[in-house]
Amino acid sequence: MDPTHKPAAREPAVAKQTASGPIRMNFVTTIVEHAPKVEPSPSQLLDWYRQMSLIRQFEVKCAQSYQQQKVGGFCHLYVGQEAVAVGTIAATRPQDYIITAYRDHGHAIARGMEIAPLFAELYGKATGCSHGKGGSMHFFDKSKNFLGGHAIVGGHIPLAVGLGWAAKYRKEDRVVLCYFGDGAINQGSFHEALNLAGLHKLPCIFLVENNGYGMGTHIHRASAVTDLKLRTGDAYGIPGKEVDGMDCLAMYHMTRDAVEYCRAGNGSLFLEVKTYRYRGHSMSDPQKYRSKEEVGRFQEHDPIGRLEKLLRAKSIIDDAKVNALNEEIHQEVEKAHALADGAPFPPADDVWRDVYANPYPPYLKR
Repeated sequence: MDPTHKPAAREPAVAKQTASGPIRMNFVTTIVEHAPKVEPSPSQLLDWYRQMSLIRQFEVKCAQSYQQQKVGGFCHLYVGQEAVAVGTIAATRPQDYIITAYRDHGHAIARGMEIAPLFAELYGKATGCSHGKGGSMHFFDKSKNFLGGHAIVGGHIPLAVGLGWAAKYRKEDRVVLCYFGDGAINQGSFHEALNLAGLHKLPCIFLVENNGYGMGTHIHRASAVTDLKLRTGDAYGIPGKEVDGMDCLAMYHMTRDAVEYCRAGNGSLFLEVKTYRYRGHSMSDPQKYRSKEEVGRFQEHDPIGRLEKLLRAKSIIDDAKVNALNEEIHQEVEKAHALADGAPFPPADDVWRDVYANPYPPYLKR
Protein backbone atom coordinates (compact mmCIF):
# COMPACT_ATOMS: atom_id res chain seq x y z
CA MET A 1 0.00 0.00 0.00
CA ASP A 2 1.26 3.46 -0.92
CA PRO A 3 1.35 5.34 2.43
CA THR A 4 0.55 8.65 0.69
CA HIS A 5 -2.53 7.26 -1.07
CA LYS A 6 -5.87 8.93 -0.26
CA PRO A 7 -9.10 6.96 -0.71
CA ALA A 8 -11.57 8.76 -2.93
CA ALA A 9 -14.08 9.09 -0.08
CA ARG A 10 -11.64 11.09 2.03
CA GLU A 11 -11.46 14.83 2.12
CA PRO A 12 -8.81 16.28 -0.18
CA ALA A 13 -5.41 17.27 1.12
CA VAL A 14 -5.45 20.59 2.89
CA ALA A 15 -2.80 23.20 3.49
CA LYS A 16 -2.38 25.05 6.75
CA GLN A 17 -0.24 28.12 7.06
CA THR A 18 2.37 28.56 9.77
CA ALA A 19 5.07 31.14 10.30
CA SER A 20 7.58 28.95 8.45
CA GLY A 21 5.41 28.01 5.49
CA PRO A 22 2.68 25.59 4.51
CA ILE A 23 2.11 22.19 6.07
CA ARG A 24 0.63 19.91 3.43
CA MET A 25 -1.07 16.86 4.81
CA ASN A 26 -3.00 13.81 3.74
CA PHE A 27 -5.66 12.39 6.05
CA VAL A 28 -4.20 8.99 6.84
CA THR A 29 -0.42 9.12 6.60
CA THR A 30 0.77 12.66 6.75
CA ILE A 31 3.77 14.16 5.05
CA VAL A 32 4.75 17.27 6.97
CA GLU A 33 6.69 19.59 4.70
CA HIS A 34 8.16 22.93 5.69
CA ALA A 35 10.17 25.58 3.97
CA PRO A 36 13.95 25.03 4.23
CA LYS A 37 15.46 26.09 7.54
CA VAL A 38 18.91 26.77 8.88
CA GLU A 39 20.82 23.56 9.51
CA PRO A 40 22.26 22.80 12.95
CA SER A 41 25.52 24.60 13.65
CA PRO A 42 28.84 22.75 14.09
CA SER A 43 28.65 23.35 17.85
CA GLN A 44 25.15 21.80 17.96
CA LEU A 45 26.28 18.76 16.00
CA LEU A 46 29.27 18.32 18.29
CA ASP A 47 27.03 18.65 21.35
CA TRP A 48 24.69 15.93 20.02
CA TYR A 49 27.70 13.70 19.39
CA ARG A 50 28.84 14.26 22.95
CA GLN A 51 25.37 13.55 24.36
CA MET A 52 25.09 10.27 22.46
CA SER A 53 28.58 9.24 23.52
CA LEU A 54 27.77 10.09 27.14
CA ILE A 55 24.60 7.99 27.01
CA ARG A 56 26.55 5.08 25.51
CA GLN A 57 29.28 5.19 28.17
CA PHE A 58 26.71 5.66 30.94
CA GLU A 59 24.86 2.56 29.78
CA VAL A 60 28.04 0.49 29.51
CA LYS A 61 28.85 1.45 33.12
CA CYS A 62 25.29 0.53 34.13
CA ALA A 63 25.79 -2.92 32.61
CA GLN A 64 29.02 -3.38 34.58
CA SER A 65 27.35 -2.19 37.80
CA TYR A 66 24.42 -4.56 37.25
CA GLN A 67 26.79 -7.48 36.85
CA GLN A 68 28.46 -6.40 40.10
CA GLN A 69 25.01 -6.50 41.75
CA LYS A 70 25.06 -2.79 42.53
CA VAL A 71 21.77 -2.34 40.66
CA GLY A 72 18.63 -4.00 41.97
CA GLY A 73 15.53 -4.85 39.95
CA PHE A 74 15.25 -4.53 36.19
CA CYS A 75 17.59 -2.50 34.02
CA HIS A 76 16.77 -1.72 30.38
CA LEU A 77 19.65 -0.23 28.40
CA TYR A 78 19.39 2.29 25.56
CA VAL A 79 22.51 1.23 23.64
CA GLY A 80 21.84 1.69 19.92
CA GLN A 81 18.86 4.02 20.30
CA GLU A 82 20.74 7.15 21.44
CA ALA A 83 19.92 9.20 18.33
CA VAL A 84 16.20 9.05 19.11
CA ALA A 85 16.34 10.80 22.48
CA VAL A 86 19.09 13.25 21.54
CA GLY A 87 17.64 14.29 18.17
CA THR A 88 14.06 14.69 19.38
CA ILE A 89 14.71 16.47 22.66
CA ALA A 90 17.05 18.89 20.86
CA ALA A 91 13.99 20.13 18.97
CA THR A 92 12.03 21.02 22.13
CA ARG A 93 12.00 23.92 24.57
CA PRO A 94 12.61 23.64 28.33
CA GLN A 95 8.90 24.14 29.08
CA ASP A 96 7.87 21.19 26.90
CA TYR A 97 6.99 17.96 28.67
CA ILE A 98 8.98 14.74 28.19
CA ILE A 99 7.47 11.44 29.34
CA THR A 100 8.69 7.95 28.53
CA ALA A 101 8.57 4.28 29.46
CA TYR A 102 11.04 2.17 31.43
CA ARG A 103 13.96 2.41 28.95
CA ASP A 104 14.46 5.96 30.16
CA HIS A 105 18.18 6.53 30.79
CA GLY A 106 18.90 8.11 27.41
CA HIS A 107 15.97 10.49 27.55
CA ALA A 108 16.92 11.69 31.03
CA ILE A 109 20.50 12.45 29.97
CA ALA A 110 19.37 14.13 26.72
CA ARG A 111 17.03 16.30 28.79
CA GLY A 112 20.01 17.50 30.80
CA MET A 113 19.78 15.53 34.03
CA GLU A 114 23.09 15.11 35.88
CA ILE A 115 24.39 11.56 35.72
CA ALA A 116 25.54 11.26 39.37
CA PRO A 117 21.91 11.35 40.66
CA LEU A 118 21.01 8.85 37.92
CA PHE A 119 23.66 6.41 39.06
CA ALA A 120 22.54 7.01 42.65
CA GLU A 121 18.95 6.19 41.71
CA LEU A 122 20.07 2.95 40.11
CA TYR A 123 21.85 2.04 43.34
CA GLY A 124 18.88 2.95 45.56
CA LYS A 125 20.76 5.81 47.22
CA ALA A 126 19.26 8.84 48.96
CA THR A 127 20.95 11.20 46.48
CA GLY A 128 19.12 9.60 43.55
CA CYS A 129 16.81 11.67 41.37
CA SER A 130 13.83 9.85 42.94
CA HIS A 131 15.54 9.52 46.35
CA GLY A 132 16.49 5.93 45.63
CA LYS A 133 12.89 4.70 45.53
CA GLY A 134 12.35 4.41 41.80
CA GLY A 135 15.40 2.69 40.37
CA SER A 136 16.21 2.29 36.70
CA MET A 137 12.63 2.59 35.41
CA HIS A 138 11.61 5.72 37.32
CA PHE A 139 13.98 8.56 36.53
CA PHE A 140 12.20 11.86 37.13
CA ASP A 141 13.01 15.58 37.29
CA LYS A 142 10.12 17.99 37.60
CA SER A 143 12.41 21.02 37.28
CA LYS A 144 13.25 19.91 33.73
CA ASN A 145 9.70 18.81 32.90
CA PHE A 146 10.99 15.26 32.59
CA LEU A 147 8.09 13.31 34.07
CA GLY A 148 9.34 9.73 33.98
CA GLY A 149 10.29 6.85 33.58
CA HIS A 150 7.17 4.55 33.88
CA ALA A 151 7.31 0.80 34.33
CA ILE A 152 3.80 -0.28 33.21
CA VAL A 153 3.75 -0.92 29.45
CA GLY A 154 1.63 1.81 27.87
CA GLY A 155 0.54 3.11 31.28
CA HIS A 156 2.14 6.53 30.79
CA ILE A 157 0.49 7.28 27.43
CA PRO A 158 -2.77 8.49 29.08
CA LEU A 159 -0.61 10.65 31.36
CA ALA A 160 0.90 12.29 28.27
CA VAL A 161 -2.61 13.03 27.02
CA GLY A 162 -3.41 14.54 30.41
CA LEU A 163 -0.38 16.80 30.11
CA GLY A 164 -1.48 17.82 26.64
CA TRP A 165 -4.99 18.53 27.90
CA ALA A 166 -3.60 20.66 30.74
CA ALA A 167 -1.40 22.65 28.34
CA LYS A 168 -4.31 23.34 26.00
CA TYR A 169 -6.76 24.12 28.83
CA ARG A 170 -4.32 26.61 30.38
CA LYS A 171 -3.44 28.05 26.95
CA GLU A 172 0.24 27.30 27.56
CA ASP A 173 2.76 27.16 24.72
CA ARG A 174 3.80 23.60 25.49
CA VAL A 175 4.18 20.39 23.52
CA VAL A 176 4.31 16.86 24.96
CA LEU A 177 6.77 14.26 23.69
CA CYS A 178 5.64 10.76 24.65
CA TYR A 179 7.95 7.80 23.96
CA PHE A 180 7.02 4.12 24.10
CA GLY A 181 7.98 0.81 22.54
CA ASP A 182 6.21 -1.08 19.78
CA GLY A 183 4.78 -3.51 22.34
CA ALA A 184 2.72 -0.70 23.90
CA ILE A 185 0.72 -0.16 20.71
CA ASN A 186 -1.29 -3.32 21.39
CA GLN A 187 -2.35 -2.07 24.82
CA GLY A 188 -5.85 -0.69 25.32
CA SER A 189 -4.50 2.38 27.09
CA PHE A 190 -2.70 3.40 23.89
CA HIS A 191 -5.90 3.45 21.85
CA GLU A 192 -8.01 5.15 24.50
CA ALA A 193 -5.39 7.85 24.93
CA LEU A 194 -4.90 8.51 21.22
CA ASN A 195 -8.64 8.68 20.68
CA LEU A 196 -8.85 11.52 23.22
CA ALA A 197 -5.78 13.25 21.79
CA GLY A 198 -7.28 13.13 18.29
CA LEU A 199 -10.71 14.22 19.48
CA HIS A 200 -9.45 17.27 21.35
CA LYS A 201 -6.50 18.10 19.05
CA LEU A 202 -4.01 18.05 21.90
CA PRO A 203 -0.37 19.16 21.41
CA CYS A 204 1.09 15.66 21.80
CA ILE A 205 3.76 13.94 19.73
CA PHE A 206 3.58 10.18 20.17
CA LEU A 207 6.88 8.46 19.32
CA VAL A 208 6.99 4.68 19.08
CA GLU A 209 10.62 3.56 19.31
CA ASN A 210 10.15 0.52 17.09
CA ASN A 211 13.27 -1.55 17.73
CA GLY A 212 11.63 -4.60 16.20
CA TYR A 213 10.99 -6.54 19.40
CA GLY A 214 8.47 -6.40 22.22
CA MET A 215 10.66 -8.08 24.84
CA GLY A 216 11.72 -11.18 22.86
CA THR A 217 8.84 -11.27 20.37
CA HIS A 218 9.39 -9.87 16.88
CA ILE A 219 6.79 -7.34 15.76
CA HIS A 220 5.68 -9.56 12.87
CA ARG A 221 4.58 -12.17 15.40
CA ALA A 222 2.70 -9.71 17.61
CA SER A 223 1.09 -7.09 15.39
CA ALA A 224 -1.45 -7.67 12.61
CA VAL A 225 -0.37 -4.38 11.01
CA THR A 226 3.39 -3.87 11.17
CA ASP A 227 3.40 -0.48 9.44
CA LEU A 228 2.70 1.21 12.74
CA LYS A 229 2.18 4.72 11.37
CA LEU A 230 -0.96 3.46 9.63
CA ARG A 231 -2.61 2.54 12.92
CA THR A 232 -3.52 6.07 14.00
CA GLY A 233 -4.68 8.16 11.05
CA ASP A 234 -7.92 6.43 10.05
CA ALA A 235 -8.91 5.53 13.59
CA TYR A 236 -8.13 8.73 15.47
CA GLY A 237 -7.36 11.43 12.91
CA ILE A 238 -3.76 11.67 14.10
CA PRO A 239 -1.31 11.95 11.20
CA GLY A 240 1.58 9.47 11.12
CA LYS A 241 5.08 9.57 9.70
CA GLU A 242 8.08 7.22 9.65
CA VAL A 243 11.62 8.36 10.51
CA ASP A 244 15.06 6.76 10.69
CA GLY A 245 15.84 6.45 14.39
CA MET A 246 19.50 5.62 13.72
CA ASP A 247 20.06 9.12 12.28
CA CYS A 248 20.25 11.96 14.80
CA LEU A 249 19.73 14.67 12.19
CA ALA A 250 16.70 12.93 10.73
CA MET A 251 15.22 12.70 14.22
CA TYR A 252 15.89 16.39 14.86
CA HIS A 253 14.41 17.58 11.55
CA MET A 254 11.28 15.46 11.85
CA THR A 255 10.65 16.41 15.48
CA ARG A 256 11.33 20.09 14.80
CA ASP A 257 8.59 20.09 12.17
CA ALA A 258 6.27 18.01 14.34
CA VAL A 259 6.71 20.38 17.29
CA GLU A 260 5.95 23.34 15.05
CA TYR A 261 2.85 21.56 13.75
CA CYS A 262 1.59 21.02 17.31
CA ARG A 263 2.42 24.55 18.46
CA ALA A 264 0.30 25.90 15.62
CA GLY A 265 -2.77 24.24 17.16
CA ASN A 266 -3.14 21.47 14.58
CA GLY A 267 -3.39 18.67 17.14
CA SER A 268 -1.29 15.57 17.68
CA LEU A 269 1.20 13.68 15.54
CA PHE A 270 2.42 10.08 15.56
CA LEU A 271 6.00 9.19 14.63
CA GLU A 272 7.11 5.64 13.95
CA VAL A 273 10.82 5.66 14.76
CA LYS A 274 12.74 2.78 13.18
CA THR A 275 15.58 1.95 15.56
CA TYR A 276 17.36 -1.02 17.14
CA ARG A 277 18.75 -1.99 20.53
CA TYR A 278 22.07 -3.81 20.65
CA ARG A 279 21.48 -5.24 24.12
CA GLY A 280 18.66 -7.47 25.31
CA HIS A 281 15.27 -6.24 26.41
CA SER A 282 16.72 -6.03 29.92
CA MET A 283 19.97 -7.10 31.53
CA SER A 284 18.41 -10.51 32.28
CA ASP A 285 17.59 -11.18 28.62
CA PRO A 286 19.77 -13.95 27.02
CA GLN A 287 18.72 -12.75 23.51
CA LYS A 288 18.18 -16.24 22.09
CA TYR A 289 15.51 -14.91 19.72
CA ARG A 290 18.01 -13.19 17.42
CA SER A 291 21.44 -13.88 15.95
CA LYS A 292 24.71 -12.04 16.40
CA GLU A 293 24.72 -11.50 12.65
CA GLU A 294 21.44 -9.60 12.88
CA VAL A 295 22.81 -7.33 15.60
CA GLY A 296 25.98 -6.82 13.60
CA ARG A 297 24.04 -5.66 10.53
CA PHE A 298 22.42 -2.90 12.56
CA GLN A 299 25.68 -1.93 14.24
CA GLU A 300 27.03 -1.11 10.79
CA HIS A 301 24.60 1.84 10.90
CA ASP A 302 25.46 2.87 14.46
CA PRO A 303 23.98 6.32 15.23
CA ILE A 304 27.13 7.60 16.93
CA GLY A 305 29.29 6.37 14.08
CA ARG A 306 27.02 7.99 11.50
CA LEU A 307 27.20 11.37 13.20
CA GLU A 308 30.95 11.02 13.69
CA LYS A 309 31.36 10.38 9.97
CA LEU A 310 29.44 13.59 9.22
CA LEU A 311 31.51 15.58 11.71
CA ARG A 312 34.71 14.30 10.15
CA ALA A 313 33.46 15.19 6.67
CA LYS A 314 32.79 18.74 7.88
CA SER A 315 36.24 18.88 9.53
CA ILE A 316 34.63 19.48 12.93
CA ILE A 317 36.48 16.60 14.59
CA ASP A 318 39.52 14.43 13.97
CA ASP A 319 41.12 11.46 15.72
CA ALA A 320 42.69 13.60 18.42
CA LYS A 321 39.43 15.37 19.25
CA VAL A 322 37.45 12.11 19.31
CA ASN A 323 39.97 10.50 21.66
CA ALA A 324 40.03 13.56 23.93
CA LEU A 325 36.24 13.74 24.04
CA ASN A 326 35.85 10.05 24.86
CA GLU A 327 38.43 10.32 27.63
CA GLU A 328 36.65 13.38 29.04
CA ILE A 329 33.34 11.49 29.06
CA HIS A 330 35.00 8.45 30.63
CA GLN A 331 36.31 10.58 33.50
CA GLU A 332 32.90 12.21 33.93
CA VAL A 333 31.18 8.83 34.13
CA GLU A 334 33.74 7.42 36.58
CA LYS A 335 33.47 10.47 38.84
CA ALA A 336 29.66 10.35 38.86
CA HIS A 337 29.74 6.62 39.57
CA ALA A 338 32.10 7.11 42.51
CA LEU A 339 29.87 9.82 43.99
CA ALA A 340 26.81 7.57 43.71
CA ASP A 341 28.62 4.52 45.01
CA GLY A 342 29.70 6.41 48.13
CA ALA A 343 26.35 8.04 48.82
CA PRO A 344 24.20 6.88 51.76
CA PHE A 345 21.10 4.74 51.49
CA PRO A 346 17.81 6.39 52.54
CA PRO A 347 16.93 6.16 56.25
CA ALA A 348 14.34 3.52 57.15
CA ASP A 349 11.59 6.05 57.94
CA ASP A 350 11.79 7.36 54.36
CA VAL A 351 9.50 4.49 53.45
CA TRP A 352 6.62 6.67 54.70
CA ARG A 353 7.67 9.77 52.76
CA ASP A 354 6.48 10.76 49.27
CA VAL A 355 3.42 8.54 49.55
CA TYR A 356 0.95 11.43 49.67
CA ALA A 357 1.31 15.03 48.55
CA ASN A 358 0.09 16.05 52.01
CA PRO A 359 1.32 13.43 54.53
CA TYR A 360 -1.39 11.21 55.91
CA PRO A 361 -1.60 12.11 59.65
CA PRO A 362 -0.99 8.61 61.13
CA TYR A 363 2.31 8.43 59.23
CA LEU A 364 3.53 11.65 60.84
CA LYS A 365 3.66 9.86 64.22
CA ARG A 366 6.07 7.22 63.00
